[in-house]
Amino acid sequence: MKIAELFYSLQGEGSLVGVPSVFIRSSGCNLRCSWCDTPYTSWQPEGTELALDQIVDEVKAHPARHVVITGGEPMIQPEIVPLTERLRALGMHITIETAGTVFQPVACDLMSISPKLSNSTPAGSFAAPHDRLRIQPAVLAELMARYEYQLKFVVESPADMEEIHALIETLDAPRERVILMPEGTEQARLAERGQWLAEICKEEGLRFSPRLHIDLWGARRGV
Repeated sequence: MKIAELFYSLQGEGSLVGVPSVFIRSSGCNLRCSWCDTPYTSWQPEGTELALDQIVDEVKAHPARHVVITGGEPMIQPEIVPLTERLRALGMHITIETAGTVFQPVACDLMSISPKLSNSTPAGSFAAPHDRLRIQPAVLAELMARYEYQLKFVVESPADMEEIHALIETLDAPRERVILMPEGTEQARLAERGQWLAEICKEEGLRFSPRLHIDLWGARRGV
């Protein structure tokens, strides 16, 4: 599997924020988000081909009981199913971070689904294919039916709420599973957007997620 990063840190986003976790960041993505914070896994994929044994041995080298498989888009990786089965055999709690455009029958304890809003659509030649693919209702429904899940939306402006409301209704998602997170990789921008997004979460009874890793260490790799 092509791996961009493999590191031990704290989960920075979502319902398990703060939990010590080993991160397996696969390289390669079927989307091209304009604000992608890991362009080295999407726009210009980097990484090293690692055997599953190598990946599992690195996971075992850390004291964490949680592992996060992320990307890029991990669900497009040909070996994602056997990797999750190997991790399950170790007794790990497995989170998979996905845009929800591809289904594979993985072993997973928390499917962290982040449907991409129209705010993610880039300019140029990638715009049309990205827009066609970014929301796949049938795939989202299957992931939500099969796994414990959270729906995590990246919010750029209050205007995004109209699209989020429509998706929540279409997917019939319980509001307690919906998480809103400000877009940004700079602490000042996250703080500014977090102020008004926190008020939206309070008004609508939705969960707010910080980006803890950026608050602690800034926007750099391996954290």
